[in-house]
Amino acid sequence: MSESKVLGVVGLGSMGYGAAVSAMKRGVPTWGLDTTEAARARFAAAGGQLADSLQDLAARCDVVQLLVVNAAQTEAVLFGEQGLASSLRPGSVVIASATVDPALPPQWEAKLAERSLHLIDGPVSGGAKKAAEGQMTVMASGRPEAFEAAGAVLDAIAGKVYRLGDKAGVGSTVKMVNQHLAGVHIAAACEAMALGMRAGADPAALYEVICNSAGMSWMFQNRVPHILEGDYTPLSSVNIFVKDLGIVLDAARKLAFPLPLAAAAHQLYLATAAAGHGNEDDAAVVKFYAELAGLELPAKKA
Repeated sequence: MSESKVLGVVGLGSMGYGAAVSAMKRGVPTWGLDTTEAARARFAAAGGQLADSLQDLAARCDVVQLLVVNAAQTEAVLFGEQGLASSLRPGSVVIASATVDPALPPQWEAKLAERSLHLIDGPVSGGAKKAAEGQMTVMASGRPEAFEAAGAVLDAIAGKVYRLGDKAGVGSTVKMVNQHLAGVHIAAACEAMALGMRAGADPAALYEVICNSAGMSWMFQNRVPHILEGDYTPLSSVNIFVKDLGIVLDAARKLAFPLPLAAAAHQLYLATAAAGHGNEDDAAVVKFYAELAGLELPAKKA
């Protein structure tokens, strides 16, 4: 690569680990930071370099991507005591990649600009597999000088980078729409599979037919195998969609815009979480229906 930018990744979970490792494979010097020992050990085992603190990361990096859980964590990393805003060199770039209310990135952009720092509002999609392959999608917006300062780093962490506008907030708006669809599609897939099983259809045959019919969606194709395998190890959890559809509904409320499908799906995730499945894979919504109707779901293979 012609660029000599150094990347820092805060949050080495499934998406952050994948982004960091993909950047390394594409020749970008990369440092990582995470609060959990398991995530740090995994990154180190992949040959990654670990920073000791936010200040250490800021001293080493030109571009820092935040792949943390939510807006509160993003703000803590940026503006908390000894946060990045007070540590990064002028001209550095922050890529904020958590799913957040679209009203927040413009506020962060303005606060960082006061310190001569750039913000790219850059939420991501694609899941752990695409992140690990360097093929996730970045829905990015920000000032042209922010993209110029980031150099080739964005292309190193993603398969597709969409530049959606010259101000922060547009990227998060597009991600919000994506999460609306993803959340509704997963809930619909779980409901449909439960209906078919309740009516006596073989679940594996049902999956095969729907994947080759007009009712198929990407989420149906991707999530139903978790149900068939009885494996609810969280690649994306029920609680993620409690949060993300909550963001969608809050934003729509401010716009006085009705979202009956998103609201219904949100209630399904809430009900599933209330039943004790919040930290399981989001396909565990099917368990809500199973418990309601007395269905026996496929068991996890030994």
